[in-house]
Amino acid sequence: MFKRFFLLAVSFFLMTSINTINANDHNAGDPAKGKKVFKKCAACHSIAEGAKHKTGPNLWNIYGNKAAAAEGYKYSNWLKGSGIEWNDENLAAWISPKKVKNEKFGKEVKKSKMIFSGLRKPAQIEDVIAYIKTLK
Repeated sequence: MFKRFFLLAVSFFLMTSINTINANDHNAGDPAKGKKVFKKCAACHSIAEGAKHKTGPNLWNIYGNKAAAAEGYKYSNWLKGSGIEWNDENLAAWISPKKVKNEKFGKEVKKSKMIFSGLRKPAQIEDVIAYIKTLK
């Protein structure tokens, strides 16, 4: 009886580990695909080092930094005081549909200048984040 339980537990552990590895691979996103999807963002955001801001701020090297940190862009007071750090979780919520964005940051998020209605496909969100991570 103990052998069966042990084998079942080991099998369960291995299956869970494999699923976690596959899930992490999926969550990595594809920067090349993200670059294509980013064209939806390019109307408002520049991405080159030292490029001028557009309607939205230049997104060069934002990953891992605090929100409202790009010099020369006039951010909303809400975003300046938000304390948001641009990591996977926050970027995913920020570029998701408004409902997801509101759930993550609260209804006050509408005080930011970002008017984009959001990406609906999770794979596109992951791909854009992977692309943003390359902008260094």
